[in-house]
This record gives sequence, structure tokens and C-alpha cells, in this order.
Amino acid sequence: MAAKKDKPLKFEDAIEQLETLIEQIESGEAGLEKSIESYEQGMKLVSRCKEILSTAEKKIAELTTDDKGNLRDPDESA
Repeated sequence: MAAKKDKPLKFEDAIEQLETLIEQIESGEAGLEKSIESYEQGMKLVSRCKEILSTAEKKIAELTTDDKGNLRDPDESA
């Protein structure tokens, strides 16, 4: 069976998975090895969230600044 290319994880989905992992780790029900695996997966999710937020910040900066880097007045017409 051919490997299916996964879609990049959405921010909301990454946060939801991260919250689930945190709950599992904090519950203390998982053993040490499972907790370490969960922590590692959580760090990957945090990295993905940071990547998404960075991209969003850059897009917002592009949309809200003019060619000289000054903030645009939202009341001015383009």
C-alpha cells in the first residue's frame, strides 16, 4: 500500500492534540516511557504551532504595512 501524503496539521488540531497529551502526562497514569514519548510528540506539536503562528504574523505584517514598513491606516482606501 502506498503511503498517503498527510496534510499539514492545522493550528487548532495541534492545540487539541497537545492538550490531550498534557492531560495524559499530568494524570500520572502513563509510565515513564509513555510520558517521554508523549513529551516528545508534544514538543513536535509546539514546534508546528510556532511555525503556523510565525507564518500568520508575517502575513498580518504584509497586510498591515505599506512598502516603507509603516502601518497602514485601516480607514484609508487602498
